[in-house]
Amino acid sequence: MSSSMKERRDGIVLFVNSKGSVTFGQIKKAFPGVSEMTLRTDLKALDEARLIVRTHGGARSVEYVVGTDDLLLNRSTRNVEEKAAIARKAKGLVRPDSTIFLDSGSTTTALARELDDVRTLAFTNSLTCAAELARLERVRTIMVGGSLNRYSMSLNGSKTIEDVGSLSFDLLFLGVTSFQSATGFACGSDDEAALKRALIAHAEKTVVLMDSSKLGQRSTFKICDLADVDYVVSDGNLTEHFKKYCEEAEVEVL
Repeated sequence: MSSSMKERRDGIVLFVNSKGSVTFGQIKKAFPGVSEMTLRTDLKALDEARLIVRTHGGARSVEYVVGTDDLLLNRSTRNVEEKAAIARKAKGLVRPDSTIFLDSGSTTTALARELDDVRTLAFTNSLTCAAELARLERVRTIMVGGSLNRYSMSLNGSKTIEDVGSLSFDLLFLGVTSFQSATGFACGSDDEAALKRALIAHAEKTVVLMDSSKLGQRSTFKICDLADVDYVVSDGNLTEHFKKYCEEAEVEVL
């Protein structure tokens, strides 16, 4: 393999990993001096080497496919200001002496970082949320068990769902990957989708934390419909169409 080919293919892997999931059009735009035939050959070779996963019309990072929507590290560096704004809004829903569950993800981790030190019982399956909650003296934090997903730094699987089955909480703060009006909220992992559905079933109120970039996006595994949640907390850039849809479903938008 020539050095230029290796450099280009390394660049493609970095590009795919940074985005999680990309279309072939995005790859062409990122590598404008390379022919379509060469790029398709590169994708085929990288897929065979298990450095990326080719999909119909594009590619996904290996981390995306093996059990999470994206590397948590990558998600944590995208839309940082929007996530901080969402976290500041969401913490206003937490009342003293309440029971909450923080789902895994970069936005729920931002919320854990923002929470005030008031008497609260907090459950989570997220190692990063637990680490943020550890700074609070009046919050009692309990982690549910399960198998470690080292990409999302969270616990999930049948053991996690079993643990959740014996709990109930006032507020669930739920992370999602995408929303489409036809399919509802979704994510890229079947294990995570199953856990999220179990969490919703045991929550008095469900709060979706979602920046506006996730509107219209598509993910493989459905979590729930819009009518199954109580609040959507976002960054202030939601479309009027989506806000109208929330109004019809009696979902409060913050």
